[in-house]
Amino acid sequence: MEAQRRVVLSWSGGKDAALALDRLRTDPSVRIDRLLTTIGQETDRSSMHGIRRELHARQAASIGLSIDFLALPDDPDNQTYEAIMTEVTAEYASAGIDAIAFADIYLEDVRAYREDRLDNASLSGTWPLWGEATEDLIGSFLDRGFRATIVVIDEGKLDAGVLGEDLSRELVEQFPDDVDPCGESGAFHTFVWDGPVFAEPVAFEQGETVTRELGETTYRYRELQPVRDDSSSTDS
Repeated sequence: MEAQRRVVLSWSGGKDAALALDRLRTDPSVRIDRLLTTIGQETDRSSMHGIRRELHARQAASIGLSIDFLALPDDPDNQTYEAIMTEVTAEYASAGIDAIAFADIYLEDVRAYREDRLDNASLSGTWPLWGEATEDLIGSFLDRGFRATIVVIDEGKLDAGVLGEDLSRELVEQFPDDVDPCGESGAFHTFVWDGPVFAEPVAFEQGETVTRELGETTYRYRELQPVRDDSSSTDS
C-alpha cells in the first residue's frame, strides 16, 4: 500500500476550509496532520475573519486535530510575511510534512503565489476544491449539514444586515449578482461552528459590529465570543 501523504490544512475557520477538510478526510491517500491558522500578534485573531484564537482552538478540539497558530504583525509587509512563512514551511518539511492544503477555488494568482512559496520549502500544495463551480460548492457545504455564521462583509458588496446571519440557500440567493456564492473574491467570510467534521457544535455568542478600513475597502466584522457555560447556545 502506498504511504499516505502527511498534510497540514491552512485553516481560516470558514466554510471553504471546512469543506476542504471534509474532502481531505475521505481521501485514503492523505493523513491530515494538523491545522494552521495565522493570527495577529496584537489582536490575537485570525487576519481576514477576525476570529479569536480561542474559538479556533475550540474548532480544532471538536474536529480532533492539533492546531498551530502563526503570529504575524497585524499589518505585515510582504517581506515580513514571506520570511515568517518560509520559516514555518521549512519546519514542516523537516518534520516530514509532505504538503499544505488550501481551500482556494479559482484565484490563479493566489495559487501561483502559494506554489512559489512552497517550492522554496520543498513542500507541495493540494487544493481539494480547486476548479469547482462555486454554486455547487456552496450547495455541497449546506447539503453536508454544515452550519456557518457570516462574520465579515465587504460593505461595498453586501448589506450589513447579513452580518451575524446563518448561511443558507435563501440568503445566498439574495446576494447581488456580482457576489460570488462562496465569497471567493472577499465579499464575505464565515465562522463554521457545526457539521460533519465536528464532534459537537462550537458554542459562541454574538457581540458588537466593528468597522475596519483595509486599503480602499471598508469591512464590517461581527464580534464572536466563546460561550463560558453550558447554559448558553449558538443561536444567532
